[in-house]
This record gives sequence, structure tokens and C-alpha cells, in this order.
Amino acid sequence: MSSIFPSLHESLQQVLAQRSDWTDLREVQEEACRAIRTGGDVLIIAPTAGGKSEAALIPVMDDLLKHGRPGIACLYLSPLKALINDQEERFRTFCTPAALTVTKWHGDVSRGERSWTQNEPPHFLMITPESLEVLLQEETRSFDLGQVRYIIVDELHAFIESERGVHLRMLLHRMDLLTKRKIQRIGLSATVGNPREILHWLSEGRHTAELVHIPVPPQEKQFRFIVEPEETGRIDALVRIVAGKKALVFVNSRSNAEHLVNTCTGRIRNLHIHHSSISPVTRKMAEEAFNSQDGACIICTSTLELGIDIGDLDVVVQVGLPDSVSSFLQRMGRSGRRGNAAYVAWILKDPSELLCSIAIIECAVLKTVEDLRPLKKPYHVLLQQVFLRLHSHSRNTRRDLVSFVHNAPVFAALDPTAPDRILDHLINNGYLTTDGEIIMPGPEAERVFGRSNWKDLFSMIRTGGEYRAVTPDGEVVGMLDAQFVNSRGPGEVSLGGRSWTLVKCDEGHNMVIVVPGGTGSSRTFWTGGSEEGFSPLVCRTVQRLRWQGKTMLPLGSHEQGLLQRAFAGFPAGIGPEGLYLVEQGNDKKGEVTVVSMNGAGFNRVLALLLRHQLGPAVQVRYNDFALHVNRAGKDAAGERVARAVREIQSMDYPAIVEILPLVPVDGWKFASALPEPLFREMVISDHYHGEDFLQTLSASTVTHLLREAQGPS
Repeated sequence: MSSIFPSLHESLQQVLAQRSDWTDLREVQEEACRAIRTGGDVLIIAPTAGGKSEAALIPVMDDLLKHGRPGIACLYLSPLKALINDQEERFRTFCTPAALTVTKWHGDVSRGERSWTQNEPPHFLMITPESLEVLLQEETRSFDLGQVRYIIVDELHAFIESERGVHLRMLLHRMDLLTKRKIQRIGLSATVGNPREILHWLSEGRHTAELVHIPVPPQEKQFRFIVEPEETGRIDALVRIVAGKKALVFVNSRSNAEHLVNTCTGRIRNLHIHHSSISPVTRKMAEEAFNSQDGACIICTSTLELGIDIGDLDVVVQVGLPDSVSSFLQRMGRSGRRGNAAYVAWILKDPSELLCSIAIIECAVLKTVEDLRPLKKPYHVLLQQVFLRLHSHSRNTRRDLVSFVHNAPVFAALDPTAPDRILDHLINNGYLTTDGEIIMPGPEAERVFGRSNWKDLFSMIRTGGEYRAVTPDGEVVGMLDAQFVNSRGPGEVSLGGRSWTLVKCDEGHNMVIVVPGGTGSSRTFWTGGSEEGFSPLVCRTVQRLRWQGKTMLPLGSHEQGLLQRAFAGFPAGIGPEGLYLVEQGNDKKGEVTVVSMNGAGFNRVLALLLRHQLGPAVQVRYNDFALHVNRAGKDAAGERVARAVREIQSMDYPAIVEILPLVPVDGWKFASALPEPLFREMVISDHYHGEDFLQTLSASTVTHLLREAQGPS
């Protein structure tokens, strides 16, 4: 028996024994208990179904039972409302028999249910960051948050690289201010490449911090590769694989999920769909499908990568490719529980996709995962927090607002003059007004942000890009992309795996009326997907594999042949790293390929800078693995492109800040109210990742292969 289990409160031991048949703890739970008991911040890293939730919950329950903490003692913060709904039952299973209370609070919970009797707040409050922001604005309810001692942040990795992560850190800081104590922060995450950096991101150097990362024991894994160029063949293969099984089928977009469900309807028994734009009811039906004793199949996007418990699976099917090793590990972790071998079937359309899938698996085998990159210049979140401060505090001076920003650790690395520059801009443009030393919201702020009691300020999630799809009876069936609806007019759409006919569009209320349709032949699309392509780690592993000419994976002869065909799509002479220039075909056409296996994000920036260096007549296209330059000159095009790349290598950060173009301001919530120089800083830093780009490019060798070759497609 462990040394921890006997030390737990007697009631907790009884709950663990009676409800879960536990007489001991897993290693990750043991180490988490020891770390959390020291009082410092803790980051717990474990794979899907690795016991992370219990590792955080058990020591917190133990403390509450032993010391009788009053009020709301623990906040559980989640990136998804659906994850809260799923985890609520798990929390109640442990807490209710021990007389500890649990309440969930988010936008899908009715107002009557997300409340509590005065002076009787729950011990655990399960909430999203956006709902916590709302709660902090409610004076009577926010008072009950004053006793919080623990904050558990689930699926921490889902926050790190987005505006929501900056907002989350600001909420953690404001909770410290509210409680007048350093609340103990406990982060739960899947495997990341830079865990120490993420621990510091969470803890901010407030006090001690500890990483709990128990290596995963080796587990048998089975992979099956099906490469089929025709869609009908891929569909037939999918139907065969999932027949009679409990299967999760991952695709890479909501549009692909809808199309695949429509194509497979009638061919797969107990078929469901799961993505972010269908109704909560439809998602819940899908999540509960695996309770059936018969086979069930859910076609889903990344919404089922996170920790929603769907029980045991027979197979995970990957149609197409995930964009990162981290995403693949999350998806693979859905199978292979309780001692069974993990089984992942890949359904791919060509040898190139096979090569990329092998690169992803090799990274996983070598335990190499992407680093997470927090935002560096989140000026739009700073602006949001300024307006929230004005909304919640009646009398603010410039000194108050500037001090409020400077004291927040999340903004510590920003230009110290930024708050004053933003305030000057807001005053000059009518967003703020002054009365002596007092600063107040101005008429422009009232117009842009003031609707519905300023509720748009409570979230960094952009809204307005989707319409609610509602039946005449008032049932919300999901969300449709506004651009899609406006571009096509009335007709049939697919949503939630069903066909609907658009009857009426109400732009004023962001709503469309739908009625059940016919064949569901329309291909629905949503805008706003990622433009980054594969992670740089995946792309560089493809380069290494091309250089080696082989893989460590035990492939069959057919797959080996396809892999060699994929290698042949790249020029000969490619090394394990660096950039390679190849002149294509007739030199008079000025066609040059720059083999840059750094991912589409890096190559997009290089393409923009090359266009600037080479002039407007030159055309540059890019993908994850290469840039294709046309019209680079009738003579010595390769030398000209090579010279331009080396010139870019010598550029410093201010130079690329001036060259790279701005992108539409509506891509960032609240950014329309920023001064243009700060908006530009933010775009170059956090959209183009300018510092990372220059660091990678400056460290890269540039090799000119002086011969004709076929470049990667």
C-alpha cells in the first residue's frame, strides 16, 4: 500500500474504496498529493485516462475534509462547457458521499441551476473562464469567491497559445487580489514539449512550483494504413473498419465531419457526429452512444480530443492527418485503455499523407512533442481588461489603470509605455472621456461595447461569425457560418448529420430559421480554421525521414513501396536540415523551388518577404514543405532567389515589422480600438511569430542544388 492512501481523511478513504474500489493510488496521484500538500503550484502531466482529474481532486478533498474550509474552496476551470458537464458526474461521485457540494456554472446552465442559497456556496465551483469573468462582475456572488484556496485548470494546454490563455492568467491574478492570498494553482495537461516553461506560465514565479510528470509505461500499439486515392474506396474502408465496433473517427474540420456523416448514413449502424457547431443536445447524444452494448461510431473533430469520458473504444480512425504530434497523442489515447492495445487505423489518400503519418508516429515513439508558444504581445486582452476595470470600478484615474496593468504578471513583458499609449488613443477617439482626473467610458465605447450591459467584454471569444440555426418551434440545432449563409441564400444545408432547409435569415439577431430538409447534398462550410498546416516538428521529421530514406516503423512491403514513392516527390540531395534551392525545368522561365520543411506558418512569412525582395512581378506560392517561385528572372533565377533568402537572413526584427503586411483587424476581438503601431506589433509577434521565424531562418543553411529536379507538390 502507498504511504499516501492511509494518510487521507477517513471519509475520503471510504469513498475511494466503496465507490471506486480503490485501496491504493496510482503513481501520478501519489506524486500529485505530495506536491499539492507542499502548498506550491503544481502542473500534472499525464495522457488521456491517466488519472489527472483524480490526482488533483483527491488532495484538495483531503484538505477540505480535514480543515473544514468555508465558502467556495476550489474553482475548477475548463476550456469547454461539455467537459464541465462530463466532469461534474465524476466530481459528484467523489464529493457527495463525503458531504462536499459541487455546482457547475456556464452559459448552457439555466440561471436557476447556476446559483446557491445565500451563505451556503458550494465547496467546488466548476466554471469556464468566461463565466468566471461574469461572476466577478456580480457583487453578491463574487463575494463568495473570497475564500477560494485552490484553482484547478483542466486541459491547460488548450489555453496556452490563445487569447483565452492570456485572459485566464489575468483571471488567476485577479482572484489572488480578491482573496488577498496566493491561491494554489493546479494545472492538468496532456504531454507538451516544454513542460517547465508551461509550469512557469501557470505559476508566474509567485511561489514554489512543481512538475508532476510520470513517464507512461510502454504499451502495445497497433497501426493500420489504408492508402486509397478515390473517396469511394476510402468510405468503403471506413465502413469495414468500424463495423460492429465502438469507434471514434477523427476528421480535421466541421465541414468534413458533416460530409462524412452524410456519406456514411445508412451504411454504419449507430452513427453520430460531434463538433463545436452542433447543439449541446446532439453532442450529448453522441457522447452517450458508447453506453450501448452494440457498436457505435462517432465522427468528430478535435472536440473529442479533450478529456470528455466516452469509455472504452475498439478503434480510433484517423481520416486524413492531424496537424501535430500532440493532437495525435490525444486521439490515440482514446483507445488502448484497461490493458488493451491502442489501435489506430489511418485512412489516407496518397503516399505523401502516408509519409506524414509515419513522421507523426515516429515523433510519438521518440517522445518528441511540440513546444507550446504563449502569446507575447496581447494588447487586445490588455484593452479588454482596461474596459472591464472601468465597468466594475466607478472611479478610475490614469494612475489607477496604468498601475492595474503593470501589476499583472501576464503583461509584465510588454512595453511599459503601452498602457499610456492605449489610454491616449482611446481618449482621442472617443472610447474614453475624462472628468478632471477621472476616466470613464466614452460614447464610442458605449456604442461598440456597451450593448447588453457590456457583456461582450466578458469573453475573448469572437462572436458574430455564426448564426444560430433555429426551428420554428424554437429548438436550436446548431450554428452555421455567417459567410456560408450569406453567400448561398435559401436552400439545403447539413448540420448535425441531418439535412435542413433554410427558410429565413434574421441578420439583426444572428439567426436563421430552418426546417427538416431532404437529401442533405449541400456541403456546409465554416470559416476561421487554422492556416498553419502541420506543426514545424512534423515537417522537420519528414525532412529527416527523406534524408534517411527509411523509417523505424515495421511497415509491410506495400507501405514501404508507397513510402519510397513519397520520398521521390522531393529533390535528391536534401539533407536532414536547412533550406535547399532547386531550379525547375527551363531556367528561362525563372522557376525555383525553395525546399523549406518548416511548416506553412514559417513558409508564409518567407513567401511575403521574398515577394518584397524580388519585386511585385514575381509569384511565390507556399505549402508546408516548400515555396514555389515563378518569374524570378530569365537568367540565373536560382542565384537571384538564393541571394534574396540570404538578404532576409540578415534582417533584424524591426525590418520585418516594417515589411510584413497587416491582416484584417477583425481577426482579433477588441483590436479595432488599438492604436495602429501596437496592433502592428501584435500581428508581427503573435500572428506571424516574427521572432521565432528569424531565429529559425538565421540558424538555417541555404544550399543551392544546381540541377533540374522535381520539387515537392
